[in-house]
Amino acid sequence: MQKNGFTYILFSKKNGTLYVGVTSNLKERIIQHKEKNFDGFTKKYGIDKLGYFEEHSDMRHAIEREKSLRNLLRAKKIELIQSMNPEWEDLFYKL
Repeated sequence: MQKNGFTYILFSKKNGTLYVGVTSNLKERIIQHKEKNFDGFTKKYGIDKLGYFEEHSDMRHAIEREKSLRNLLRAKKIELIQSMNPEWEDLFYKL
């Protein structure tokens, strides 16, 4: 049985620091970022707002997409956020 996956982009503030991630449970993972459960980049830079996400039919596709998103220029990542979220709201609260 294949498990759905999500790719996502977090931000610290509008046009601030960005982070690209992948998970099988988007809500739970964003809560972990918000609660600063793990040491690392997102905790260090206060990156905990969900700006953009995609759902994929299986984790393999989600991981492939995460890799391609990570390789995008910053400007392209910002374009993705603005295409889904022009006001830079924290989409976590709309899930």
